[in-house]
Amino acid sequence: MNSENTSIQKLIAHFNNYFPLNNAECDELIMRFTERKVKRRHFILQHGDVCRYFTFVVSGCLKMYAVDKNGKEHNIQFAAENDWATDLSSFYAETPSQLYIEAVEPTILLQIKHDDLLQLYINYHKFDHNFRVIIEQKYIELQNRVLQTISASAEERYESFLNRYPNLANRLPNTQIASYLGITPEFLSTIRKGLAYKARPLKYLKGIS
Repeated sequence: MNSENTSIQKLIAHFNNYFPLNNAECDELIMRFTERKVKRRHFILQHGDVCRYFTFVVSGCLKMYAVDKNGKEHNIQFAAENDWATDLSSFYAETPSQLYIEAVEPTILLQIKHDDLLQLYINYHKFDHNFRVIIEQKYIELQNRVLQTISASAEERYESFLNRYPNLANRLPNTQIASYLGITPEFLSTIRKGLAYKARPLKYLKGIS
């Protein structure tokens, strides 16, 4: 089985977690999704470009971020294995994006163009259902993130990050995680040390061997 077939099988397995696909629907995925391999620090979207693709991450990791007027990056979302990344506003409205999507690791993607996705919606209603669930999940994720920014402490936000991205804490540098949390890398190191201290066994804290 070649690389692209392996990637498609992972995408099919992902959809089968929602509304399982039949053979005809699987064939449509093979026709309409294209595999792409992206090197670390390469972009799949840059500010000012129209987002042309809905992107599924087969392996690796992407970050989506904005850059403020002072040139500082603000990470909005990470997308690792079995997750999706797109600027929904730019993709559906076909307007210039205000965001960047960049690979933070060597990454294998499956991408579908806007028109091809619309054809899936029209011809196979199950895809409409599947993508509606995916988009709803992204909306809930964003809503929770906004609420945490307003009301949660930095430690609580970090614990939420660990729950949302359990496999990324040791794959991403502190600078990337800190940008996502809206804190400095130094403060993130302090939080990590505090959590590690809390997790120590009681007998270790008492100095008992």
